[in-house]
Amino acid sequence: MERESPGFDPRTPNAARLYDYYLGGKDHFPADRVAAEKILKVAPELRAAARANRAFLARAVRFLAEAGITQFLDIGTGLPAQSNVHEVAGKVHQDARVVYVDRDPVVLVHGRALLAGHGDTTVVEGDLREPHQILKNPDVTRVIDFNRPVGVLLLAVMHYLTESDRPQEVVASLRDALAPGSHLVVSHGTSDARAAAVEKATEVYRRAGLPLTLRGRAGITALFEGFELVEPGVVWLPEWHPEQADLIDFASGPESSLLLCGVGRMS
Repeated sequence: MERESPGFDPRTPNAARLYDYYLGGKDHFPADRVAAEKILKVAPELRAAARANRAFLARAVRFLAEAGITQFLDIGTGLPAQSNVHEVAGKVHQDARVVYVDRDPVVLVHGRALLAGHGDTTVVEGDLREPHQILKNPDVTRVIDFNRPVGVLLLAVMHYLTESDRPQEVVASLRDALAPGSHLVVSHGTSDARAAAVEKATEVYRRAGLPLTLRGRAGITALFEGFELVEPGVVWLPEWHPEQADLIDFASGPESSLLLCGVGRMS
């Protein structure tokens, strides 16, 4: 049975809109701003972490595109922002094909408006907890040929899955549908550093109805089972193939980015 899509409720904080607020976007409501400011009081690094996550996304997509990947499946994509996947990949391959997947109705509306007229890029409704439903969605299979390598992107989304959601099985279901040469890109919140502040921020998320399951480096690395990690492995966001501009916000150390990330390749 498919899960119901969440209804649109501007009075309830929303993960995508909180992230949009951290990035300085405009697609959020008073409830989101109130929750975001409470979170930023205990973990002010989150603004820089959000920017670092977008920068990692751009670097990883460019890396995959330059390695020959022309198809991308971005699950839990969130609201459109700078350096969207189709924009970054399109600079390397004009024929790049991208499917954005999200369960949030606001994300779906904004994404479809942005992509009007982009025949090789689409936005579909789907829940990461139900990977088989995503993989067999006809709007996905119209764009993505799973007999060829695909870049699967799970950016800042896996920490919304509890252990009861069986996150490793979710990733394994996606992996089993992929052709050799496919890649998995993950970024994930952790309390491996700044534990006190992260714990307080996580509590604010929980009270807002957005429970997080933060995992350590070993737990995040386990998500890459069946993939060979690309150097430098699972590292803090600004440490993965860094560019000078990506290091500006982290003079106090890369761990203040609050998220670990990695890229894996299927043989």
